[in-house]
Amino acid sequence: MEGKYDERVCICALNRIFGFKPRIALALIGHKGSASSVFSMDREELESVIGPYSGFRDSINGKAIETAEKELEFLNKKNYGFIGINEKGYPSLLKECDDPPLGLYTRSSSDLETVFDARPAIAIVGTRDISPYGKEWCRRLVATLAKAERKPLIVSGLALGTDITAQSQALESGLPTLSVMATGIESTYPRQNEAAAERIANTSGCALITDYPTGTVPLAINFLRRNRIIAGMSLATILIESKAKGGGMMTARLAFSYNRDVYALPGRIDDQRSQGCNQLIREKIAEPITDLDDLVDRLGLKSHRSERQENVVKDMEIFYKGKVPDDELADMVLVLKAIRNNKGINLEEICSSVGKPYGKVAECTGILESDGIISVDLLQRCTINLKNM
Repeated sequence: MEGKYDERVCICALNRIFGFKPRIALALIGHKGSASSVFSMDREELESVIGPYSGFRDSINGKAIETAEKELEFLNKKNYGFIGINEKGYPSLLKECDDPPLGLYTRSSSDLETVFDARPAIAIVGTRDISPYGKEWCRRLVATLAKAERKPLIVSGLALGTDITAQSQALESGLPTLSVMATGIESTYPRQNEAAAERIANTSGCALITDYPTGTVPLAINFLRRNRIIAGMSLATILIESKAKGGGMMTARLAFSYNRDVYALPGRIDDQRSQGCNQLIREKIAEPITDLDDLVDRLGLKSHRSERQENVVKDMEIFYKGKVPDDELADMVLVLKAIRNNKGINLEEICSSVGKPYGKVAECTGILESDGIISVDLLQRCTINLKNM
């Protein structure tokens, strides 16, 4: 083919052609230096790169460009968007994957950079057949994330069950949320979530996205391709509930393959909806969720509890000022800092940490425990009682 072509149009065209095989398109772009140059390749050169028997060989032509041009015109009329992999605003984490989509179709009332990279993205996925247990803890989890110092973007797939539970709770809690769909951008699947989709598209900081061209219907084969976007653009993936096989399991395993953190909510060993979570934990692919504030801290979002822990020493100094001698208060500060920084530390470990004799440490912890500031168990392990601070 001859002529010069618009890079964005060519990216759109290649995304349409190589949607299920983005690595091939990326290899072609890497070989030629740009998407537009791919469409200037003659048949001999094209065959040398993708092989003479490739089914894609005859798809790279002027008709593909014309189709992409018409599609971009349609998107513009509908106030939808398209962003190519080399454009500013494309999700940075997704771009790091070895199989990122060449382009994303979008619906949002916000600037895409604000949506994709202004805050950490956390994926929450799971079964459509969510149990009351799963639904309750999914809501609690999102509500806890909403209280974190760093507010995340909740990423999911707009499906029934876990997805819509997490995304609805995000909206109710004031968190932005993003739906990755397995259809064209103009469609909503399932239909029951159409109102939620409209709300997401029109809420600041939220978006609907897909890498499927307009007119794509929700076929079963489409969902794995969708799931890799959820996993790839997210800092971590959280599996709420899943059977041993399911979309949530696929997403979690994809996230693990991308070297992302994976967490799972443990469940009863006789509950099919928890088999997948328990399996990932057993295989050490996922970390178990046993404390929501601890999870928020492990995600690097800084929980409400951790903020209070940072202030606990200052609050204690104010509480004891004038009630105990200054030198004794100084020792208590050292001891409390050691406990704050090492949850579950025992008295002997505190002695080593602060360089004080056992008697002095025992005296300080005794005072702090009697006033309800810390707890000391039978093994002399110390923790801070935030409820009393």
